[in-house]
Amino acid sequence: MRKLYLIIFLLSNAFLLNAQTRFTLSGYVRDSLSRETLIGATVQAKETSRAVGTNQYGFYSLTLPEGEYTLIVSFVGYFPFEKKISLHADLELNLPVLSKSSLSQEIIISSRRKDANVTNAQMGQIDLSMNRMRSVPVIFGELDPLKTLQLFPGVTNAGEGNSGLYVRGGGPDQNLILLDDAVVYNTGHLFGFFSIFNGDAIKNTTLIKGGMPAQYGGRLSSVLDISMKDGNMNKFQSEGGIGSISSRLSIQGPIKKDKASFIISGRRTYIDALIKPFIKKSSQFYGSGYYFYDFNAKFNYRFSNKDRLYISGYFGRDVFDFVNRQRQFNVGIPWGNSTVTARWNHVFNKKLFMNTTVVYNDYNFALNALQNNFDFTLSSGIRDVNIKTDLDYYLSPEHKLKYGLQYTFHRFSPSVVSGRQDSVNFNPNNAQLKYARETSAYVQDDWEVNDRLKLSYGLRWSGFQQVGPFKSFKRDPNGNKLDSAVFDRGEQVKFYAGFEPRTTLRYTLNDQTSIKASVSRNRQYIHLVSNSGTTLPTDVWVPSTLLVKPQLSWQYAAGFFKNFKDNAYETSVELYYKSMQNQIEYREGYTPSIKDPEEEFVFGKGWSYGAEFFINKTKGKFTGWIGYTLAWSWRKFPGLNDGNKYPAKFDRRNDLSVVGIYELNPKWKFSAVFVYATGNATSLPEKFYLVEGVLTQQYSKINQYRLAPYHRLDLSATYVPVPKKERKVKGSWVFSLYNSYNRKNPYFLYFDQTGSAFAGTLQVQAKQVSLFPAIPSVTYNFKF
Repeated sequence: MRKLYLIIFLLSNAFLLNAQTRFTLSGYVRDSLSRETLIGATVQAKETSRAVGTNQYGFYSLTLPEGEYTLIVSFVGYFPFEKKISLHADLELNLPVLSKSSLSQEIIISSRRKDANVTNAQMGQIDLSMNRMRSVPVIFGELDPLKTLQLFPGVTNAGEGNSGLYVRGGGPDQNLILLDDAVVYNTGHLFGFFSIFNGDAIKNTTLIKGGMPAQYGGRLSSVLDISMKDGNMNKFQSEGGIGSISSRLSIQGPIKKDKASFIISGRRTYIDALIKPFIKKSSQFYGSGYYFYDFNAKFNYRFSNKDRLYISGYFGRDVFDFVNRQRQFNVGIPWGNSTVTARWNHVFNKKLFMNTTVVYNDYNFALNALQNNFDFTLSSGIRDVNIKTDLDYYLSPEHKLKYGLQYTFHRFSPSVVSGRQDSVNFNPNNAQLKYARETSAYVQDDWEVNDRLKLSYGLRWSGFQQVGPFKSFKRDPNGNKLDSAVFDRGEQVKFYAGFEPRTTLRYTLNDQTSIKASVSRNRQYIHLVSNSGTTLPTDVWVPSTLLVKPQLSWQYAAGFFKNFKDNAYETSVELYYKSMQNQIEYREGYTPSIKDPEEEFVFGKGWSYGAEFFINKTKGKFTGWIGYTLAWSWRKFPGLNDGNKYPAKFDRRNDLSVVGIYELNPKWKFSAVFVYATGNATSLPEKFYLVEGVLTQQYSKINQYRLAPYHRLDLSATYVPVPKKERKVKGSWVFSLYNSYNRKNPYFLYFDQTGSAFAGTLQVQAKQVSLFPAIPSVTYNFKF
């Protein structure tokens, strides 16, 4: 026993001696000019293989043995920063990095390190800096992060002009989209043709499509995390752009230098103002119009190196008005998102960082119709109040822990109908408001096992509780109400809960080659139910209830990653398989009514699988990438399609994107984008027959046919004047040509009837509707 005690004593002293020779370096990485914190910057000790990335707030912590080191800070679009330090005690050190004067505008993906395509454990991650996406041609010159993300493998859209994301066979509601930690429920303007995100106000965009970390939850397919700029701490700065159909302006600057700053940013279309002069007051359509606007604002205050407060908000609206005086018919459709986020950062010590967030968000849609003296209103929406706390604990050089708690209170108001005719009000008892509480807790460990093996594993628990006030009905087979149950305010109606394990690993074969794999379980408690193939504001968000169960999924992925020529070329191949339970669709023959929408649902399962191929050139005057996806996405519902499987609406067998960017000189930069995709699956009428003189259609099985393939070529040129003398105002011109060879891509098909069945001259002909021809645009961007 004495020998055992002696061994324990010696081992303990050896451990303590080793611990005493290690010290921790911590602080923030910031832009040296604006003092903006940088997300995902890499801090590395040159003499070791140890490196750490900054978190979402620019904080880092690196523990090293006592000694002399050369720190290297790297971040895309910035010059590498080196600093020699003597580490003989714990040290707080903020690291400034300088933005490149000729800031590269190509989009850089994956991580900030040159070899990150190989070394990162995270699979399927795409990082976009909004300052680098201006070279990609876009419709009407409007920068759009969602459309840029659709150029990467595994990410598709539903067709021409749609801004929704469809990731690895999942639906648009299966993506968790966050703006400064606030959930965004509708991402589209102009019924989905533009996204709501203003590039001038955004600092960083990250999409994770495989192996979702445990800190994220509530969706099956992916997470899109967008961070707004904090505001320049050193000087006032303005930037904006004047485009073909919209303009934008951002102003940022210090409230108290190096202490507090702000940014405000606005954008508005002027389609209504451009069209109005061409519509005569005598026209039956005078008064019709459409416009959208966005407003972003953010304030931050640094109390000390340990405490910082952020308050940010977004407000956006679409307003569509249609007037037909001849028919005495008016329609108004306003919809939009509102979010407010308050965040408090606190550094407990050199290894423990905390962020507490409180969020309010609100999404509303309304349709107001007036004909003669009859007034009709349809509205729906969702409102959340959320609080969460996340902690980063840098346990050791090998282990970084992240853990936290979250609580959300939901209020759903699906399809509320009311009306009025003369003095008679029509208010059916259909305002079935629903309330729910969603809670979650998670823990995650990023473990660098050795120089070759890195493991990221975590466990998430989530629960969802539908609560009163609520009234449920028991019905007979014909839908007639037989009995009801009443739940008081706060009383539990239904509770769902479960664990969600997540694991990703990376094994490096050499400095330029690695293999990666991931397994993830996800649970989704709120659902977007659509009666069409696109994400329209009329789609309804509904919670999990007595009838509607949570969606569940397992996703498995594996990949091979290799870089060539000193990381100038990045390549990867990823395979995935995803199974989905409790999928939701409307029943066959559904038509909108005043009933509770969930009474019209049917439930089934889905699965998707595919391969993603990627080649990315990151160095030289000519850069760009090629992404190709071969994929299948299936659905099977006992109540649809005679119980047989069918391809999902957004099933794309082949999806190809080619992006090329050439920097001719400091003044001129040229770019081109080519996309090709298999046509959307669709259902078409196969037979026409007369019933009591009325032409009736008999449709095919669900999604049995395909529209024509989708393809187009976009071109862009950016001109940056280089004045002989330094000027306060710096500008650039962007010339774009969308769909350069005028491809008529199908939006939908309809069947036109001519002649008379009784006269034997009836003809039925399929016709295609296409949206966008070749569209040139010019945008002037300025900064001062």
